[in-house]
Amino acid sequence: MGKEENERMIKYLLDSNYIDERTAEAMRKVLRKEFVPKIYSEHAYSDAPLPIGAGQTISAPGIVGTMTMELKAEKGMRILEVGSGSGYQAAILAEIVGSEGRIYTVERIPELIDMARKNIERLGYGNVEFIYGDGTLGHPDRGLYDRIIVTAGAPEVPRPLIEQLKPGGKMIIPVGPMFYQNLLLIEKDEKGNVKEKNLLPVMFVPLVGKYGYRPEQ
Repeated sequence: MGKEENERMIKYLLDSNYIDERTAEAMRKVLRKEFVPKIYSEHAYSDAPLPIGAGQTISAPGIVGTMTMELKAEKGMRILEVGSGSGYQAAILAEIVGSEGRIYTVERIPELIDMARKNIERLGYGNVEFIYGDGTLGHPDRGLYDRIIVTAGAPEVPRPLIEQLKPGGKMIIPVGPMFYQNLLLIEKDEKGNVKEKNLLPVMFVPLVGKYGYRPEQ
């Protein structure tokens, strides 16, 4: 039943031009229901965000799909994710990069990192590494990243994330006021020059950290 509902969701996303066939292929292998709290399981395949606890949400499939498509990840890439959520986005990216690639996902809320890790391990992904900490600082211990994806809204693009993006790399990040942002595609060329493109208006929970919003805001 889950696969049929997932396929209907993917068809809707394709028909609405939220995703391309390459993104659809990855999303077919990752059932969203596996990452949604059981209390909301009947809504798992609706194109809407859902609560996952700690005041956070799993993003709507259309947004997850659009961010994945625009990131243009490839097999073997190393990707930094800021905001683990329940692990859904990481699982989709893990499918794309394959066993030779690696997803590093940073989360500041202990209960969410535990949830995401359990979901990822239960489904057998061995190419995802979880890091507890301030995602606005990135994770410099693993060097530079081919791609960076941020799943919370920042007041501005955190400087450490730009620094940790490889030349030729891409970053997707929502930037703007709390709960209303523009989804930006950041690209760094081979000389290190950075340009940004505004993709669409979005609404994400705030990115909290040194280069984001303060916890008391």
